[in-house]
Amino acid sequence: MENLSEIKSAYESSILSTYARYQVAFARGEGCKLFDTEGKAYIDFAAGVAVNSVGHSHPKWVAAVCEQAAQLAHVSNLYYTEPGAILAQRLCKLSGLGSNKDGKDGKDGKSGVFFCNSGAEAVEGVIKTARKYSHDKYGAGRHTIITLEDSFHGRLGASLKATGQPKFHKEYFAPFMEGFRYVPANDFAALEAQGKSGDVCALLIEPIQGEGGIIPLCEDYVKKAAAFCAKNDWLLICDEVQTGIGRTGEWFGFQNYGVMPDAVTVAKGIAGGLPLGGFIVGEKLRDTLGAGDHGSTYGGNPLCCAAALAVLDILEPILPDVKNNGAYMREKIAEMNLPCVSEIRGRGLMIGVKMKDVAHTEVVAKLLAAGLVALPAGADVLRFLPPLVISRAEIDAGLAILEKTLKP
Repeated sequence: MENLSEIKSAYESSILSTYARYQVAFARGEGCKLFDTEGKAYIDFAAGVAVNSVGHSHPKWVAAVCEQAAQLAHVSNLYYTEPGAILAQRLCKLSGLGSNKDGKDGKDGKSGVFFCNSGAEAVEGVIKTARKYSHDKYGAGRHTIITLEDSFHGRLGASLKATGQPKFHKEYFAPFMEGFRYVPANDFAALEAQGKSGDVCALLIEPIQGEGGIIPLCEDYVKKAAAFCAKNDWLLICDEVQTGIGRTGEWFGFQNYGVMPDAVTVAKGIAGGLPLGGFIVGEKLRDTLGAGDHGSTYGGNPLCCAAALAVLDILEPILPDVKNNGAYMREKIAEMNLPCVSEIRGRGLMIGVKMKDVAHTEVVAKLLAAGLVALPAGADVLRFLPPLVISRAEIDAGLAILEKTLKP
């Protein structure tokens, strides 16, 4: 198959129609550029929905994957392998969930990681962990998890119901898992009112609501929510599937708020394009799950973990650039004075441009035709999630396409 028509025909005859795909077939990537089957180049402001954190075919990432593939790709979690052990230690340290009061972290046994394959699986696993913690300590009936309206946590059984967007709760998927309630984001009074029920075990939040429209939570709200959780022994869980691994300019989005959650989910950009997810827990949850309580056949396999270690090595020296480049992008978009833009928001290289008087999906299609890959979010937001290694020259090239496409 050499062209879009042939590939599209094979998809239509052999792959379920669960996606409304754009009329492009990508053949290869290089850095922050993609190339379709006709050889046309595109600036990538999507990174595979925040997955290709170090761009496409980064030489250090490729070398790490090839070296590990030549040694050992998979043996299952019935055995020990080195890449998973090293990656878990680094994630515990980078998250700070294993920190002692004296600042020593990552080696004290007070935090731990569970590896799986995706963000939805990570959310499912941390929901099980939260409910088991509460059941072990308080008994049955204290199992409800509070999430926020306009949140997105996945499309599996529990993660789908945890998602605070009714449009995903199709009646033909019913019955849904019980034990979830929703409150408005940034409304502390609404959250506080949930304390009267006596059946809550956890609060699950995204530091920035991604699919909901790139909506950062207010710092005051997050701090009050964290304190309220601690007071009531609710677990504070941060879903960092999209915000984690450097996307906001910190390793994790919660680190912008000065709070410490009990658990954090990770996925998307952690392995730079290979399927890897997981969750990190602090001291309170470290011993909640025992042998047989949870599992994942592929989770934490050596190949994906080696890729993730390369990603962390590549990103560590450039995290300050992520914040600076994100601020630069938002500033430059604002300077365009585009009449169809009503708001620009986000942190780091997670940017939302709220549209008016034009459908955001139409804008995404026009940008793609012009050579810029972008994403929709929420009801009216244009979403930019470029590779974290993107240069200023590449940013400028992408923004020039944006301005030319949207300027009246």
